[in-house]
Amino acid sequence: MSIFNNESILAWLKYFSDNTTIDLSSIRILDITGDNKNLMATVQGNRSVLVFTDGNHPEVFYNMWDNGMGDCEVWYNEGSEPEGPMKHNPLSEMIDRGVNVSAAMLINNPNAHTGYRTGLDNSMFSPGSIRYVAPEIRAVIMNKLNLDEADNICVVSGESIAVEAAIAARKGKVVAVEYKEGDYQTMEENVLRFGLRNVIIVSDMEGWSHRWPVPDLAFLVASPKLDMELQTLVRVNPKIRVVIYTLEFNYMSRIPGMLWDNGIKPTEIMQLEVSKVGRRDEIEVQPAPWIFSGQAGLDEE
Repeated sequence: MSIFNNESILAWLKYFSDNTTIDLSSIRILDITGDNKNLMATVQGNRSVLVFTDGNHPEVFYNMWDNGMGDCEVWYNEGSEPEGPMKHNPLSEMIDRGVNVSAAMLINNPNAHTGYRTGLDNSMFSPGSIRYVAPEIRAVIMNKLNLDEADNICVVSGESIAVEAAIAARKGKVVAVEYKEGDYQTMEENVLRFGLRNVIIVSDMEGWSHRWPVPDLAFLVASPKLDMELQTLVRVNPKIRVVIYTLEFNYMSRIPGMLWDNGIKPTEIMQLEVSKVGRRDEIEVQPAPWIFSGQAGLDEE
């Protein structure tokens, strides 16, 4: 539960209104004390963010700097109440400060990308052990997921999808299943890189824990564990929606049967192809995956 109520939020708004020239009608308010909200993604996408925070964020400014937000400016005071002199500093002067009291701060990002983004460039992710899907293909996958901001999603072996899903479903949670140790570590690095606080990384999903959120939908990269994964997901949520990615013909021919066997009605099957002109004017053909969508709990026609 948040430690800031309506009365204290209004008091802080009045304080910043009296001490800054910023148009408060255009700011984004983010309370990161009660929910796993993603500060980095919010600051990257908004020019002014009023952040309500507790004192448990010692590396928040360092992480912002590491995420390329060095042009940001922070307005704040030294106490935990909306009173006293207002200070403001560029992020470069705040890196070693951290946040050690419950308070509010106003972060201005002149380089915010305020438009909706999907299909992040692969250079933004941790290099690690993972070969990421092309951004254009990821954009289509995100379109097929059609996430609501409060959705919970299970992502199996889809690291960049897990990152974009966590940003899109900012009020929901992502359970990222990573079976391989190297991929698990790379997913942890991506969570830190993007400042994601709504991602739970697990190494197996067969024994779904009651501590994990019930997923509204799932994205899965087809593997020998696919049938088990589908069984688990339908058991946890009998009306789950799934999107499955594969590059292998062996799985492509078997996936429809596995969906039906688990009570999931296939709703769409599509193949994606992306070709680009490379540096030497040569056509570079990207892998062409098949995408299967399905919905459990639908009445058979």
